[in-house]
Amino acid sequence: MDKGILVVISGFSGAGKGTVIKKLLERSDEYCLSVSMTTRAPRPGETDGREYFFVTREKFEETIRENGLIEHAEYVGNYYGTPRAYVEQKLNEGINVILEIEIQGAMNIKKIYPESVLLFITPPSGDELERRLKGRGTETEEVIAGRLSRAFEESEGIEEYDYIVINDDLDDCVDDILGIIRSVKRQPSRIEPFIDELRKGLEKYHK
Repeated sequence: MDKGILVVISGFSGAGKGTVIKKLLERSDEYCLSVSMTTRAPRPGETDGREYFFVTREKFEETIRENGLIEHAEYVGNYYGTPRAYVEQKLNEGINVILEIEIQGAMNIKKIYPESVLLFITPPSGDELERRLKGRGTETEEVIAGRLSRAFEESEGIEEYDYIVINDDLDDCVDDILGIIRSVKRQPSRIEPFIDELRKGLEKYHK
């Protein structure tokens, strides 16, 4: 069985990352979204192990000390992090694990897992990004301006990604991601056992 691929997805606020990931999970059972660990209390309807792994602050800090998290951060008084054991279990089961994470975190993941694949999702233009942010109708002009300014800053780092995926049409975007991961899985460094078997099978013909 092929090992799964760690797929790191980043993108500007308003690029449609969440929608793309949801569609990707609907389209293929070969993918799962990494479940984060957190110290915040569950909200109504949330289940441990589905939305998050809910733990105490002591347990979280113990996990940090034991190097049990791929990455972690503290936000508004609570810890959030990506459990190493969960991710590696899924990868060993042949499942492609999706991590939705910002640029700095993505670069850190690449250092820990050089074989991970980094995808950056973007609308086709800055004007389209502005249109989508305004179309939400949930944020003030000031907040939108801040998000667009942040997007410019983030654009300085996207060359570090393995692939840029344009989210103009949702289905086309998902097709692109599925095609990228299928191609990556055929890289020689990822199928060395197959190559070895192929070579052994051909050895009898060698003179």
